[in-house]
Amino acid sequence: MPQIRLIRLSTPLTDENVENLRIGQRVLLSGVLYTARDAAHKKLIELLDRGEPLPFDIKGQTIYYAGPSPTKPGQVIGSAGPTTAGRMDIYTPRLLSLGLKGMIGKGKRSPEVIKAIKQFKSVYFTTVGGAAAYISQKSVKCRVLAFPELGPEAIHELYVENFPVIVVNDTLGGDLYDEEIRTYSTLLKSQSY
Repeated sequence: MPQIRLIRLSTPLTDENVENLRIGQRVLLSGVLYTARDAAHKKLIELLDRGEPLPFDIKGQTIYYAGPSPTKPGQVIGSAGPTTAGRMDIYTPRLLSLGLKGMIGKGKRSPEVIKAIKQFKSVYFTTVGGAAAYISQKSVKCRVLAFPELGPEAIHELYVENFPVIVVNDTLGGDLYDEEIRTYSTLLKSQSY
């Protein structure tokens, strides 16, 4: 079996980091991630609309679409699996235009988001949804940063080590989901049943 090459990156991400990534590549992220789901995204946009600062400098940062479950004694964070990224699509282009570099979630992105990923040199990653407990073990430190009234949907500042992700959308407009569908369809056509 061929060896899978893992790319190791530290946040915050740079243009150079993301421009070198291609769909299907496996990446281990270390550094800070910010958890935020749709309720937190709505509040971020409301802050921007009022001309108020965001609770963190978004330039170069990575947002993980997750709402961690309650933390058990002795743990840094509760189970923290990814949520469906499409729910953030209406907010994403604006955040990308302000310098957001990475997003982690599950599922496809809209054509508008893919266009913005290309335009603003960003990347969309996925991580394994069924392994939320494993993913939470990659967290070394966590604190609520903003919107505590949202409970698990508050923005958390999450420090991770070797957090496993896969590149889904890259700066060239590549889409791993579309590519895999094409590959599978070609395979099916070549088989005789």
